[in-house]
Amino acid sequence: MIKFFKDLARYYIDTFKNIGKNSSILTTMVLSVFFYSIFYPTAYKAQTAESLPIIIVDEEQSYLSNTIITEVGKSPNVKITEITGNFEQAKRMVQEQKADGILLLPENLSNSVVRGEAGGIGLYLSSAYFLKTKQIGLGLATAIENAVAEQAERFGKISHFQVALPIHQIPLFNTLSGYGSYIFPAIAPLIIHQTIVLGLCMLIAGYRERQWRATTAEFFGIYLAALTIGCLGCYYLFGFTYWINDYPRGGNFWGMLFSVPIFISCVIAMAMLLASYLDISERAGHLIVFTSIPLFLLSGAAWPLQAMPTWMQYFAHLFPSTQGINLFIQLNQMGVPIQVVIPKLIYLVCLTGILMIWAYIRLTQTYKK
Repeated sequence: MIKFFKDLARYYIDTFKNIGKNSSILTTMVLSVFFYSIFYPTAYKAQTAESLPIIIVDEEQSYLSNTIITEVGKSPNVKITEITGNFEQAKRMVQEQKADGILLLPENLSNSVVRGEAGGIGLYLSSAYFLKTKQIGLGLATAIENAVAEQAERFGKISHFQVALPIHQIPLFNTLSGYGSYIFPAIAPLIIHQTIVLGLCMLIAGYRERQWRATTAEFFGIYLAALTIGCLGCYYLFGFTYWINDYPRGGNFWGMLFSVPIFISCVIAMAMLLASYLDISERAGHLIVFTSIPLFLLSGAAWPLQAMPTWMQYFAHLFPSTQGINLFIQLNQMGVPIQVVIPKLIYLVCLTGILMIWAYIRLTQTYKK
């Protein structure tokens, strides 16, 4: 038993040495995590899209339309590129992608407000990019509401028109409604997932090129080394990166600490099993090329799982990445108690056991090309 633990410690250290000697594996498993932690948050540092170009078609040119234009100009979400009285000209500019939306202020706008008639302001948005559409809509809705409310108040004694009660949206977890605060917490577990799978497959496949057969101590030495790298990567992203970029974090800190080794163990077991079927290290790159985007889409972060076909929902739940992404969003951002995520943890533990045994049998057997 003492000899086993000595061998285990030796192989654990040797694994780190072998990773350090191979620049490709070192870059993939270690340095890429630091690169992604800078690259992704920097791209989404603004959090929300601002100064989106719109055109205002002012057919009335009245006090009310001027008030609306002034209020719209104050919104950080939009930028007025042109004010015109020709709707067809504005439409052509949107088609030419010189603007993302049109705000139409018709000739009878003031009279409609005074008499309380339906209709009036027209808003035309390009739906080619839904994120822009949402931000333009938010910016214009507030500005129009304020301007119309002011006009209605002036004529309150001669009109029964009342502005509808405004509805205020208060986000629970992503308090800034920022895109970075949404996308990076969803992509962070997948970054760790893919870097471990690619790096570990390259490492083990490289061993197998030399007709290598793992001993029990060597098998678990590799596992523990990868577990150390994966856990440190997760703690770095979930801790320092979230903090420095002010992303929602720390909802259930102890639950996150407990869950990370379980998730990483499952990813390692899957990577070791996949590596047992690779003949050369370059094959590992083929796995990453066609899996990264599908795994993210199947996680339910880009599109709700509930809106997918039933068979695809069941298929998506098979992958550790789906469980991990939803698990850490619940723990880090939503702060759910550990009892809520117990089913996910049980699944990951069971899957880890199955994959680990399968990988152990294959990697400890005599090498076969």
